[in-house]
Amino acid sequence: MPTLSRVKPKLTFNKGIAGFFIFLHLGALLAFFPFAFSWSAVALMLFLHWLTASIGICFGYHRYLTHRGMDLPKWLANTIVFIGSLACQNGPIKWVAHHRMHHAGSDTERDPHSAKNSLWWAHLGWMVYKHPEFDDDKVIQNYTKDISDNKFYQFLEKNYIKNQFVLGFIFLAIGGLPWVVWGIFLRLVLVYHGTWFVNSAAHAFGYKNFELENDLSTNCWWVAILAYGEGWHNNHHAFPKSAQHGLRPMELDITWMAIWTLKKMGLAKNIRVAKVKRSTNATSIDSAFEGEMVKQAA
Repeated sequence: MPTLSRVKPKLTFNKGIAGFFIFLHLGALLAFFPFAFSWSAVALMLFLHWLTASIGICFGYHRYLTHRGMDLPKWLANTIVFIGSLACQNGPIKWVAHHRMHHAGSDTERDPHSAKNSLWWAHLGWMVYKHPEFDDDKVIQNYTKDISDNKFYQFLEKNYIKNQFVLGFIFLAIGGLPWVVWGIFLRLVLVYHGTWFVNSAAHAFGYKNFELENDLSTNCWWVAILAYGEGWHNNHHAFPKSAQHGLRPMELDITWMAIWTLKKMGLAKNIRVAKVKRSTNATSIDSAFEGEMVKQAA
């Protein structure tokens, strides 16, 4: 991975991104009005929330594409990554690059959304400013050499917003305005904040199974609920390649359930998981648990 400079960069406010977020949040508020409500729209939102957040982002963009926590057949991998693009959190290449930067310099000046700057910055602020290094095309390519040449991922990178408009028109034709408000606007906003809480709240609230140097990551139960298992963030920072984030019995990981199901179906293979046990020599400043990575065949 390239080393980013430590000179404090000059940030540029991105009016387009800020306007896009405001537009989506205003659109989501229409869900409070009766003319934009139907029970089928609520059902659509709940299904797509799980599909795009858990399967698309948590599984596809994160545990598969960024960390290669398992092997998938190409058709299935492309399908899951496409679903991830429908969460409208950037195309897969830039999303993966930013997340790999985060792990390379977690909670330092080399982290795009360091929680040490502020929880607001980690949650949302970092996205409405253009960073001369984190958003540089060459830096992004250096962090994604394994995927940046993929033509399908390049297509999604260029068209993920257009695809959202296509989906919106389909919903409008089938279910009218309620399907657009709940299936696009409200769903995107809720998925956004679920993901963003991993960057903010899961670096501030909760407990730690592992003490990591200069790392604020925590295990936050309510973020784990909102983000389908991603809230067990301290576990993830300790074992980034582990396809399972909930490593203790009470740490519910809904995304892992989907991966486990695909394993049983013979579709997910060579799954990397962390196996942990309580540390016998732990002190007040040591990790309470220790573990190792293992690989599970289908």
